Parts: sequence; C-alpha cells; structure tokens
Amino acid sequence: MSPDWDEDEYLQCLHDARRRYAWVMRRHAGLDATRAGIAAEKRYPFEASDDPYRGIAFHDEAWHRAMLDIHGNRYWISHPDLAEPPAEYRTIS
Repeated sequence: MSPDWDEDEYLQCLHDARRRYAWVMRRHAGLDATRAGIAAEKRYPFEASDDPYRGIAFHDEAWHRAMLDIHGNRYWISHPDLAEPPAEYRTIS
C-alpha cells in the first residue's frame, strides 16, 4: 500500500533517490554522469499515483540498491567497508 503523500512529496522522494543512486554509480561503478542518470531513472522509474506499490523502491536506501547492483547480494559480507554509506553520501540532498 502506498504511503499517504501528495504528488510533490512523491516527486521529491523520487528525485532524491535518483540523485543518490546516480552519485553511487558515478563513485563506485565508474559511470559517467549521463550513464549514471540513466541507470538511476531505470532503477527508480516514475510510478502512477494509482499504483498500489508506488514508492516501494524507497523502502531501501539508494545506497543499498546501488551496492546490490554493483556488487550483488550480500555485498556487505564481501565488502564490509561498504555496509554503510560514507558521510559524503549522507550530505546529498
């Protein structure tokens, strides 16, 4: 079930998730800005307001989703240094 948010709130969450995901893809996957933006839009597509699962992608932090895409399941075991995002990631607004 979708949270009770208005369209502006949803769009802000979408924008923030895409920006954070693209940042990780540039820093950790070596993508240029264009390719990172495309990857972020693919990972976080716009969902219609009547989609019953709208926003479920926001359940996991963009850092976690990007690390899964880059390093695979259980990345925190093989890359314990990546289990938590760095301080720089936390400053992305």
